[in-house]
Amino acid sequence: MPGLNRKTLSSARADVAASNSLPEVRILQIGDGNFLRAFADWMVDVANGAGLLNGRITIAQPLNQGIAGKLNDQDGLYTVLLRGVQDGKEVKTKRVITAVRDSLNPYTDRDALLACVSDPALRFVVSNTTEAGIAYVKEALTSECPQSFPAKVAALLWARFQVLGGTAKTGLVFLPCELIEANGTKLRKFVLQHAKDWKLPKAFVQWVEKHNHFLNTLVDRIVPGYPANEAKDLFADLGYEDTLLVAAEPFHLWVIEGPQHLADELPLHKAGLDVVWTDDLQPYRTRKVRILNGAHTASALAAYSAGLDTVQSMIDDSVVSKYLNTLMFDEIVPFVPLPDAERKQYAATIMERFANRYIRHELISITLNSVSKWQVRVLPTLKDYAAKHGTAPKLLSFSLAALLNFYHGTSDANGEYTGKRDANSYPIKDSADVIKALADAWSGWSEGQDATALVQKVLANTALWGEDLTAVPGLAAQVAKALNRIKDEGVKAAINELL
Repeated sequence: MPGLNRKTLSSARADVAASNSLPEVRILQIGDGNFLRAFADWMVDVANGAGLLNGRITIAQPLNQGIAGKLNDQDGLYTVLLRGVQDGKEVKTKRVITAVRDSLNPYTDRDALLACVSDPALRFVVSNTTEAGIAYVKEALTSECPQSFPAKVAALLWARFQVLGGTAKTGLVFLPCELIEANGTKLRKFVLQHAKDWKLPKAFVQWVEKHNHFLNTLVDRIVPGYPANEAKDLFADLGYEDTLLVAAEPFHLWVIEGPQHLADELPLHKAGLDVVWTDDLQPYRTRKVRILNGAHTASALAAYSAGLDTVQSMIDDSVVSKYLNTLMFDEIVPFVPLPDAERKQYAATIMERFANRYIRHELISITLNSVSKWQVRVLPTLKDYAAKHGTAPKLLSFSLAALLNFYHGTSDANGEYTGKRDANSYPIKDSADVIKALADAWSGWSEGQDATALVQKVLANTALWGEDLTAVPGLAAQVAKALNRIKDEGVKAAINELL
């Protein structure tokens, strides 16, 4: 079977964007992973095909190992496969992305990267270097490619400034997609710190501050990546082999905190894409954290302890799915600070996404670092509910009991902290301090013993939750009652009784 390239493109059984004669908009992308290729690059390609943009992307590997060579072998082409349910309808689309102009490894071809960044046509820089990527790491400015992402950006901006000068026209727009709060603000801060460390001229610093835009963004799309177990059948359907094919869900959201004139330069939102330009990102972040992430954290540990393994199995289980639906629409959604119709619609979309049979999302992976996740994602909603009703909500309180039950473990011969589900063990992954605090609490408990004292001790531990949770009306009593039921009857029976 032929491989995907420009020669085989004409016979591809997938959507291909028509070319247009608009002026070329250059985009540098630092990151070659599945997410950006199925998210930002896909969006640019859709806008190109709609005749609203002529965006041409140069992809730079963030690490010395990457897929630049593979991309260039396929002439920058690859397929995005979207599958799932959206607005109650089955969705399955295949699209060959043609927006990628070229790809490079900055560690072995730095000259090509410097040429790209010195091109007057370059306007946007998109990135995804993982959550840990936007961090300050002190390093010198040399002729070699810097290691940390902010240092890379500072060095590239310095190279552009030296060639093109520091004017409004030479400034760039940065759209970081790393999943941290205030990603653009933090990137800007660290870039300026490197400029200070390297003693770069004041004129350069002023240009960075005044004419370069570091926008905060929020991104959302589940991208499982390369569907290896289906590849043979998919290639037969497409009519070509594509080792860079990437599968994703139909849902997508890109919220960008920036001015309207920049939105007009990158008119993705005009192509029917769910791209929101706003002057305040926070309501969208709160919506995502409380509804999507909050529902995950409030249900995954209970579902896993009830014998389920995936989000899909959680949706299929009559008892756990009823628990999830009730906590979502009765206890979480009413306390998201957005219009009621908007928050309900978003929650309905989340439930569709949870039910996507093309995505295998392991519950055990969601349990990683659950104590800090519960504090950030669930606790604010629980407190808002208690403030309005005078007592903590019963299902979100149950989620805390399920968390404590999940963290009931022992250290094995290798020093790993593990819990028991039926006859099998499972890993409990969290910081050393969290593991120690909960292991110590459980060490004083015996089978059949009332858990009230244990709950009081754990909830009062301000190091775990950032505050004394025994001060939340009704919370400790509800958690203790639920934990006792879980230990006596099992998680699913306890949920059934609660509902």
